[in-house]
Amino acid sequence: MSHETGVLVVGGGATGAGIARDLALRGVDTTLVERDGIGSGTSGRSHGLLHSGARYAEADRTGAEECLEENEILRDIAGACIRDTGGLFVQLEEDDSEYFDEKRSACEEIGIPVEEIDGDEARERVPGLAEETVRAMTVPDAVIYPSRLCAANAADARDNGATIHTHAPVEGVTRNGETVTGVEVGGSVDDTIEADYVINATGAWAGTLAEMAGLDVEMQPNRGVMISVEYEGLDRVLNRCRDPDDGDIVIPHQGEVVLGTTSAGVDDPDDYETDQAEVERTRKECGEMLPAAGDAPEVRTWWGIRPLFAPDEQARGGRGISRGFFLLDHADDGVENMASIVGGKLTTYRQMAAAAADLACDNLGVNAKCETADTRLPHVEDPDRLDEVVAEFDGQGETDRDVVESGSA
Repeated sequence: MSHETGVLVVGGGATGAGIARDLALRGVDTTLVERDGIGSGTSGRSHGLLHSGARYAEADRTGAEECLEENEILRDIAGACIRDTGGLFVQLEEDDSEYFDEKRSACEEIGIPVEEIDGDEARERVPGLAEETVRAMTVPDAVIYPSRLCAANAADARDNGATIHTHAPVEGVTRNGETVTGVEVGGSVDDTIEADYVINATGAWAGTLAEMAGLDVEMQPNRGVMISVEYEGLDRVLNRCRDPDDGDIVIPHQGEVVLGTTSAGVDDPDDYETDQAEVERTRKECGEMLPAAGDAPEVRTWWGIRPLFAPDEQARGGRGISRGFFLLDHADDGVENMASIVGGKLTTYRQMAAAAADLACDNLGVNAKCETADTRLPHVEDPDRLDEVVAEFDGQGETDRDVVESGSA
């Protein structure tokens, strides 16, 4: 006998878990399926930066404003899923001073809190910062622990009535004309799920699921490397103040820092080659900001896949501009009860989830508003319990493996 649900969410990353939470809080009968553990795809293999919006301020005001808004919300609702470090944008001697000035002015116009400091003050605040530092500006960046964030969203969804299935890959989609009538799910479900509405939140894999339903969602997966190295004492996120490039972000953890990242297109998000030269380049470039980190012993290295929406990438010309998100209502493509949410950033996952949940509710005639911005996530005052929830959902990712496994906050 098939399972029946109001909304089926496919994909258990931050956005998918966020959608399930949002819908459950609105009282919608919701089921989420994820082919592996919660957060095991893009979310759990990110660099773990909670953007202030400063990275995008001069290039994409709307994207920067979205980041700033979500940054402030997550600080209120996410507790131990966030480490409030603050951040610096660092100008080295070789960097363009006009770019620094443009970014600072754009931040001020948007309302991103910034303070310009000279090189001596920057080195005093961040011991070990490069002698070549000319100046820096403070921004309210922070660190996200995505395993905790995804698990907390999934737990709140479950606690409010949603059904969460991990290790449940989608194997097929059936349609009757303009309606998806069933989603065949293997693994822990091994059955067909019949849903009134289906949301494709599979990120870089969105095109694959869409194709099963006879739809075309053109994705452009993009790989990036992250390297965690042994390093004590860094308590701020560091950003190189230049046009986005390889090796321009350093993220502090406890006794480690994460160096990132690179950007290269791939054809298949499950099967792609990696390049040791990208690892070496990332170390070199990050080492220009924080020299000792560039040569520090490696703890682990991982690769993540960005879920880029191909039409947007082609229109903009690629890296360097904010990664916005796109909600695709497939009623426009002849399928009345399905949507895909693609693109975006981990920082804006809650906003993406709200947009998708709004669309589903509109289609189902549900008159209930989003509550996720004002409702605190569960267990976020108790890191140990939060990490138990990560284990319950088999949700450990590479990004925060050191923090979650150690139980440190």
